[in-house]
Amino acid sequence: MGTKLNYSTKIKNLYQFWADQVTDSLNDEMEKGEVLVNLASNEYFKVINPKKLNHRIVTCSFKDEKNGVYKMISVYAKFARGLMTRFIIQNKLTEVEHLKTFDLEGYLFNKEMSTEDNFVFIR
Repeated sequence: MGTKLNYSTKIKNLYQFWADQVTDSLNDEMEKGEVLVNLASNEYFKVINPKKLNHRIVTCSFKDEKNGVYKMISVYAKFARGLMTRFIIQNKLTEVEHLKTFDLEGYLFNKEMSTEDNFVFIR
């Protein structure tokens, strides 16, 4: 996505090339009041323009304890995002607050580390 594009002075990379189209498509597909649950990596989520998205975005972050500190470890976070996707589908979740009940592979919702739009799960 960060590939540099040399054919335009306005569009410098693939994020800029796709941002409006992806964001507009999400706005067209989502119904009023729906919440976008962000389970994408930071790299791929950057293609969305949150200021143009007409919906609330809730990001799920997954952190593992290492040397007494909770950190996002990319290989584990990628696995956890897949687990959360499965959890949403299998449980047919329709309410964003129900994401907080996610408890697979030792991950648990951490209220203190979370915000209204960033749910943090630790193990």
